[in-house]
Amino acid sequence: MRPVQTAASVAGAAFLLVGVLGFIPGITTHYDELGLAGHSGALLFGLFAVSVLHNLVHLLFGVVGLLAAKKAQSARAFLMVGGGVYVVLWVYGSAIGEHTAANFLPVNTADNWLHLGLGAGMILLGVATTAVERARSDSPVN
Repeated sequence: MRPVQTAASVAGAAFLLVGVLGFIPGITTHYDELGLAGHSGALLFGLFAVSVLHNLVHLLFGVVGLLAAKKAQSARAFLMVGGGVYVVLWVYGSAIGEHTAANFLPVNTADNWLHLGLGAGMILLGVATTAVERARSDSPVN
């Protein structure tokens, strides 16, 4: 497995884990307030706003990451495009009000900063793993 595939696998598995944890009472506080979509009082780890839709998006994103990891090109695309999606989600979440109809996932301030970190991290992983692979292929065989 190439480094980019490993990175996509780890990212996909992390998204799957977060999606599952969002459905577990105790790990998700105020679980009784978990709504289908929109503003929800449920908080993953007592910090990140979640809903059924939000959890399902994480699960789907995780499955896509694991499937993409089967080939280097699709793994790289997952990291780069997926990272871009998370940066756009950060912009969107920062622009809307937390208690507005536009907050359909839902997201809060903690989610917004996490999304920026995830987006930047995924893009960086895509770039760094590509650079590592190119450096390895350019080096002379000993």
